[in-house]
Amino acid sequence: MTARRTDLATPRTPRGFADRGGAELAATRAMAERIRAAYELWGFEEIETPFLEYTEALGKFLPDQDRPNAGVFSLQDDDDQWLSLRYDLTAPLARHVAENVQKLPKPYRSYRFGPVFRNEKPGPGRFRQFLQFDADIVGAPSVSADAEMCMMMADALEAVGVKRGDYVIKVNNRKILDGVMEAIGLGGDDNAGRRLTVLRAIDKLDRLGPDGVRALLGAGRKDDSGDFTKGAGLDAAGADRVLSILDAKRPTNAETADALAGAFAETPVGAEGAAELKTIADLLAAAGYDGRVSVDPSVVRGLEYYTGPVFEAELTFEIAGDDGQPIRFGSVGGGGRYDGLVGRFLPENVPATGFSIGVSRLQAALTALKGADAAPAHGPVVVLVLDRDRIGDSMALAARLRAEGVAAEVYLGASGMKAQMKYADRRRAPLVVIQGSDEREKGEVTLKDLIEGAKAAAAITDRSAWTEARPAQVTVPEARLVDEVKAILARHA
Repeated sequence: MTARRTDLATPRTPRGFADRGGAELAATRAMAERIRAAYELWGFEEIETPFLEYTEALGKFLPDQDRPNAGVFSLQDDDDQWLSLRYDLTAPLARHVAENVQKLPKPYRSYRFGPVFRNEKPGPGRFRQFLQFDADIVGAPSVSADAEMCMMMADALEAVGVKRGDYVIKVNNRKILDGVMEAIGLGGDDNAGRRLTVLRAIDKLDRLGPDGVRALLGAGRKDDSGDFTKGAGLDAAGADRVLSILDAKRPTNAETADALAGAFAETPVGAEGAAELKTIADLLAAAGYDGRVSVDPSVVRGLEYYTGPVFEAELTFEIAGDDGQPIRFGSVGGGGRYDGLVGRFLPENVPATGFSIGVSRLQAALTALKGADAAPAHGPVVVLVLDRDRIGDSMALAARLRAEGVAAEVYLGASGMKAQMKYADRRRAPLVVIQGSDEREKGEVTLKDLIEGAKAAAAITDRSAWTEARPAQVTVPEARLVDEVKAILARHA
């Protein structure tokens, strides 16, 4: 009797991380290629930055403990330098631009695609590693760059299959809200924390509604679980003034921009923000993006480093949830102007604006939008091996298919025909190629269409009838192998 091993490691993924299978990766790759093509149509070029950056380059600085924290995964190098996994794709871009400022064209248009990492508590749908797809323009101070970002995001969503009318790109300007907060006494560095609390409260409008936001603007809010979130501490008049921004929404972009200018230009920064939105509204109208991009005062974005226009991509279509109730995916990306981020590395300020797409969330939305019929593409053609001594013949058949651009593999296990067919099913093979000794002597191959065969078999209840019919199976001359396989694949394209 073989002794049972006791030194086996437990196979498990770390909390907040997940493996991704071939079908999901293929769908993500196809979506990313469409986004990539949309960005390149606008003149953006791809760059790749390392997963690791010096911690100080990410804007995270060593606290009083032994290692950096505040949401990043960090390690100490052998030269005592702290390194961190990137938590977004924007901070590494700022470092890249500053490091290559003399060589890059200005303005500099770039896009990046890849994983980012957050050292945060994981939860349902909340992972510590996820994909982002970013595009940025660095070195363009005019809000025409912000308008272009919004237009390009609209084009990207349509490129991946979201129909016009099923999404909206919302744009606002943080300067308007900054002006309001200055007017109600929340200006200056001493109130930076309270201003951020106000921003994050408004950013939760879709989830909490006006009453929930009002509570967070005031003393605080207790959620359904009993947890209490401390608010910004505004009095009723201050909360009313902040919430009045939401009342400025009008039927058209131009009307909304005018309403914001009329109601929130009491401070220089507020007037500047309203004027910038008016310019953006004019540019959207001139380029034909009215309706696709909407000036919307409810958009604020919760990050502190935004300095001007902010934008958000929202999906507006509804699908039925597991309980039959309609649900919306909502935001699948956002961004804005961050004129101070690159300037952390350089003596002069460098204007910048950018947008980030949450790849996993957008992919989930597309899957729901297309429904169950949007099954992943089929796998490779599988060439069965009925005679181990003649596996070279099977390899030759597969090679002929691959030479003509057909994905094909030879079964390399040691099992018989039944197990090989089961293997082909698991590989999502659209068909199998069979050549036993009889077919080989006649110079023939048998092709079994697994997709059509499954449909036919489901309609045949009598075993003898199934055996006699051999659904979706055809024997052809070996010389016709590639043509016949391509014909079957074309039927299922």
